[in-house]
Amino acid sequence: MSSSAGSAGRLSIRERIESDLRIVQALARIGPSAAKNRAGSTSTVADRLEERADAHPERVAIIDAHDDGHRTTYGELDEQANRVAHWALANDIGRGSVVALLMGNRPEFVATWLGLAKVGAITALINTNLTGEPLRHSIRISDAEHLIVDHELAAVWTDAREDDGPTEWTTGRDDDPLDVSLAEQSTQRPAGAVRAGLHNRDPLFFIYTSGTTGLPKAARFSHGKFLNVAAGLNALINIRTDDRMYITLPLYHTAGGVMALGGPLLNGSSVVLARRFSASRFWDDCTRHEATTFQYIGELCRYLVNSPTHPLERSHRLRVCIGNGLRPDVWPTFQDRFGIPRIVEFYGATEGTTSLFNLDNRVGAIGRLRPGVAKRLGIHLVEYDIEADEIRRDDRGRVIDVPLGTPGEAISRITNVTPFEGYSDEEATERKILRDAFSDGDAYFRTGDLLRQDADGYYYFVDRIGDTFRWKGENVSTAEVAQVLGECAGVRDANVYGVEIPGADGRAGMATLVVDDDFDIDDVRAHVIANLAAYARPLFLRIQSEVVITATFKHRKVEAVAEGFDPTMDDPLWFLDPAEARYVPLDETLHQRIVDGEIRF
Repeated sequence: MSSSAGSAGRLSIRERIESDLRIVQALARIGPSAAKNRAGSTSTVADRLEERADAHPERVAIIDAHDDGHRTTYGELDEQANRVAHWALANDIGRGSVVALLMGNRPEFVATWLGLAKVGAITALINTNLTGEPLRHSIRISDAEHLIVDHELAAVWTDAREDDGPTEWTTGRDDDPLDVSLAEQSTQRPAGAVRAGLHNRDPLFFIYTSGTTGLPKAARFSHGKFLNVAAGLNALINIRTDDRMYITLPLYHTAGGVMALGGPLLNGSSVVLARRFSASRFWDDCTRHEATTFQYIGELCRYLVNSPTHPLERSHRLRVCIGNGLRPDVWPTFQDRFGIPRIVEFYGATEGTTSLFNLDNRVGAIGRLRPGVAKRLGIHLVEYDIEADEIRRDDRGRVIDVPLGTPGEAISRITNVTPFEGYSDEEATERKILRDAFSDGDAYFRTGDLLRQDADGYYYFVDRIGDTFRWKGENVSTAEVAQVLGECAGVRDANVYGVEIPGADGRAGMATLVVDDDFDIDDVRAHVIANLAAYARPLFLRIQSEVVITATFKHRKVEAVAEGFDPTMDDPLWFLDPAEARYVPLDETLHQRIVDGEIRF
């Protein structure tokens, strides 16, 4: 471990000073980028990446781990993006236009959104796991007039297509419409006047997040936020021009598509791009392509720890990894087994206004700030009433800071320097803002997460609140799952929540159903598979005779979560068996196999 702070004990004075110094040094590295990216700057992501292409056109930008290590230089990436920009202009796509992008992890993903950025357009990054109504909804709320679809996903979109949907462009093969059109376009940059007047507060992306209500929400993500997040990654791991970032996370999310990708590219480094995470290929890719860093989510690390020994798992050149959600029981084993010199755990949200980071290798901690410093930065943990599902206020109407060691909802102050860019839906935007928290007129971003802070200033994640839980590294909206279940014949009511499975990251989906004589478990299975992404499908179903609600007429979830999927309860239980791809009765023998980790998810 890089520091004795990795132990659970209190920090010594020396350790506290060393930790503070690491934070100061990281912030100092961010400084120059933050100054260049001040509010109102006209320097966009397109400008910054064009600067990289001009400075080092022959330097490798992207190594495609899927395509036999095919390399795209900065100069080639710029030319590909220029073709996209000219295609966009030819189709009346310009500043403020929205183009939805449904594509897997390919170098063309980057060239496409970069080309659109060159003309001031906004790219809606569509989650490739979505099907049916969630997919239709995501494209509908973006107001996209055009949709670019990877040919591998064309069938998924065909099944979800609406008659009045956007103009479709398939891509990925030489004879696909977009590829034919791009081949005819110029590789020269469009005139600079095309994005004249564009500034860093203008939106670059819509990135989708499942919040505490309903279907996915489209979070606005500006040029400035991209540049700040990318600079943050570079500062936290002190990225070098000879570094290679291995990316297995999806590019449609902030973690893979902004932090892991943007940091290296804006620094002139290289990324190694995998189509998706594969435990069996991970160490082959890292060693073959000489990766020096990668970004993780906790689930990825757990998969690697649970995998058989790989002959190359300690032959890599990895010097640091960065990510979030690395569980305390996995962290030491992961670091020791694979010989990872340094782990940087962070906390943040796509639409959030601040972040936390742990530079000390403190196992389980998501960040560190001295309590007084945190409050000066506008970061608070405040009392949250789980039963009432709201933040508590005192007699004066002000929110209440929790004592050290006590879980509270994390909120962060909204300012001109740390703006909340919101969603395409203004009502959804307003729901995430806490007003008049400590004084009249102030505004804070609600994270929807319960955190706690210890006496040394370390923060620890406790749980998500409201109607969202995380499974397989994705946010699952209970309202969305309940709506799908409610469409099934015989289902009169559905209460959806997440339950813990020993040894698994996050919470697995479970639903308590009230059903009538028309209920058919096989019909439910078919419907959820057709209408929910794999990570959103409830693994457990509990059948009850009546709805259990709170005094305020909400589903009673706290007790249901605590009861979990224990087969000794009187209610019938079903389990979505991954081997059989159907719901099977959950008895004590099957329950024990799940608890013992014999069944993999």
